[in-house]
Amino acid sequence: MFSNIKKQIKELAKNAVFIAEKELGSGKGMQKKKMAIDYVLKNLPFPDFLKDIISIFLSGFIDDVIEISVKYMNTLSEEKGE
Repeated sequence: MFSNIKKQIKELAKNAVFIAEKELGSGKGMQKKKMAIDYVLKNLPFPDFLKDIISIFLSGFIDDVIEISVKYMNTLSEEKGE
């Protein structure tokens, strides 16, 4: 079960990072990170009480996946020459 949840979190994190960057622009790292984490938790396909439990048990994982997604997004920007 956790592996499926983790897979969903990884996909949501990629979207979350792109959305946060688009809405908030450069800088504002902490705001973007919070926005991305909120996006991931909001869009998990579970009831709110279960999302709360997931956020407690997988908070470190969610944080790491957001950071990895940011690095991934930055490599895309470098490839485009931005």
